[in-house]
Parts: sequence; structure tokens; C-alpha cells
Amino acid sequence: MGAVPRQLALALAHAESFAREDFLQGPGNAAALALIDRWPDWPSRAAVLVGPEGSGKSHLGAIWSAASGARALSARALRDADLPGALATGALLVEDLAPGAFDERALFHLLNLAREEEAYLLLTARLAPPVMAVAIPDLASRLRALPVVTLAAPDDALLHALIVKLAADRQLTLDADLVRYVAARIERSFAAARRAVALLDEEAMRQKRPVTRVLASELLRDPAV
Repeated sequence: MGAVPRQLALALAHAESFAREDFLQGPGNAAALALIDRWPDWPSRAAVLVGPEGSGKSHLGAIWSAASGARALSARALRDADLPGALATGALLVEDLAPGAFDERALFHLLNLAREEEAYLLLTARLAPPVMAVAIPDLASRLRALPVVTLAAPDDALLHALIVKLAADRQLTLDADLVRYVAARIERSFAAARRAVALLDEEAMRQKRPVTRVLASELLRDPAV
């Protein structure tokens, strides 16, 4: 007799609000949020938000885009983009600037064009631009000159609030004890919180069980989940 196939949970899309009122603020992201809220009163017309996966860079970018009318562009798409058109509103969000994942000449042209047109630029990246190895010396110099605001790892309060929000996005309600239990068994990062909540939700659906401490204890035994 063959093995019974494992029931698969459907991978459903989960809506995540990027509204200003849904941004979870903590000590680690306060400076970045202050920068966004201070626009257009920036010390420079360009800035970079740097932080790990899931730290809120895209959320902050969406808040800024709503306020500034900025268009959004992936750094990978710079080479084929209509850069003058991208700057048509006077503000542009460039997301996911990563080493080796963007066209250097296109980015250099964009920085020059934005300066000429006095447009605002907000870039997001996981690494600070000064540590990115680039081949064009003038581009390296421009990147080093950009103001950088870093989003740090969440403190306990923010990590707990993030778990609650991620669960709510999936129509899950976790009590305070369960939230603390989950937070104590994952690394202190936004990405780990996202993975843990997704794992709990998907396994609960697959096993047709509620999300409880018992389920969490079965799934979150590795602190690096």
C-alpha cells in the first residue's frame, strides 16, 4: 500500500497594508520614519534607507510615494527604464539596490539627471551604498555622498507587535502569551517573524488545527527558524 500523500495547504496571497497608520514604529526604525515624515524638508534631495529583509523599507517607500507622488522602480529595471519619464513627478523611489544587480551607467545617469532637475530620490538597499563595489569611480563617489538612514533589528516590543500584525494580515488572532512564546523562539529579525507566522498559518491549515502553543512548540524548536 502506497504512502498517503501529504495534504498541501493552498498558498494564498495575504494583503499587507502599507498605509502610514499601519507602520510599526520602534527605536530601530524611528530615524527612518522621521526622515519620511520630514519630507520635503530633507538635508539632501536624495537619501538611502538601509536595512535587512522585511525591516520596513518598502513600507516606508510606499508612505513616501503617497506623500510625494513618487513613481517606483526596481533597481534591476534601471537599464531599460525611461529615466526622464520616471522622474516626471519630481520624485522617484528606487528599490532593492544590491551589488551586481543594477546597471551602473543607468544609476549614474539617474543621479545626474535627478540633480539637474532638482528631483527627489529615495533608494532602498540591504547594504549601505559605500560598501558596494562598483566599477565606475564617479558613481562610487556619488553613492558615498548619499545620506544613509539605517533600520536596525526590532526590540522586544516591536517584534511582538510585528508578530501580531503579520498574524492579523492572515486573519489569525494570537494571544499575548503565544506571541511572547513565538518571539522567544525565533531570531530577533523581521524576516524570522514573517517566516514563523507563515509556518504556523500554513501548518495549521494543512493539519486543520488551531494555532496554539502546542503547535508552535512543534514547529519552532530551532531558534533560527
